[in-house]
Amino acid sequence: MIELKLVSKKFDRFQALDNISSCINDSSIYGMVGSNGAGKSTLLRILAGIYEADEGDVLYDGQAIYNNPEVKRNVVLVGDELFFFPGADLKRMAKFYASVYDNFDKDLFNELIIDFKLDINKNIGHYSKGMRRQAAIVLALSTGANYLLFDETFDGLDPVVRKFVKKKMCEIVADKNATVIITSHSLRELEDICDHLVLLHKGSLVVDSDIIELKTHKFKVQIAFKEEFDREKFSDFDIVSYSQRGSVANIIINGEKEIVVSSLRDLNPVLLDVLPLTLEEIFIYEMEKLGYDFLEV
Repeated sequence: MIELKLVSKKFDRFQALDNISSCINDSSIYGMVGSNGAGKSTLLRILAGIYEADEGDVLYDGQAIYNNPEVKRNVVLVGDELFFFPGADLKRMAKFYASVYDNFDKDLFNELIIDFKLDINKNIGHYSKGMRRQAAIVLALSTGANYLLFDETFDGLDPVVRKFVKKKMCEIVADKNATVIITSHSLRELEDICDHLVLLHKGSLVVDSDIIELKTHKFKVQIAFKEEFDREKFSDFDIVSYSQRGSVANIIINGEKEIVVSSLRDLNPVLLDVLPLTLEEIFIYEMEKLGYDFLEV
């Protein structure tokens, strides 16, 4: 398990992270999303032991990672900006990774090279952007590390490759009890793969929730009544968003779905439809609550 305890990080006058606390369970896929500059990449680099937190602790099974080579041997990071040795091919990079990670799986590496159709003897500098990212993913998945960190993992990958990468990540988690941590700007990319989701905004955690709980405790209803009504009619509910056109209101509500719907039925509506929310919709509503103006983006 990874524990984040009141982690803060500041660069000059910019507060990148502000008292972040969370637990990342073993054998899970943990997604991090947020607005530009929210602190996702900074947090990932702290988790990888590249940056040292100004305050707070990052613990892997009770051990700090910063300046701790033993813990770092069990953690691998694929950053947004990829690095390979100048002039190196995949064969040379694999030898380097095998020298760092004791559990480097050469059979899996060779299998993935075939799956991705990568030329192991070709200068990686001559690869396309998507192929370089595939090479980095192949090396990371082959390390045998228990904790795999990916920053904007799917950037530059075509839909077929993205689907294949997701499949391999799930296999690593299921077969080797690994933990995968992913940052992405695309909630649609994370919706079908993550067990847990955190939403960062201006260096703070806004949402920290199990995906199933997040989807079942936030939902949309369309409701109408014979008589005139307004938002005050729903003052007993935890309303995230409310809009009304004529006699029909569209409401985003927090709460236990069965209990909330039962209470709404007690109001004797003439129309009551309950609609699921996508992660993208949840993200937008949560950000709007914080005053994030999407019209300015």
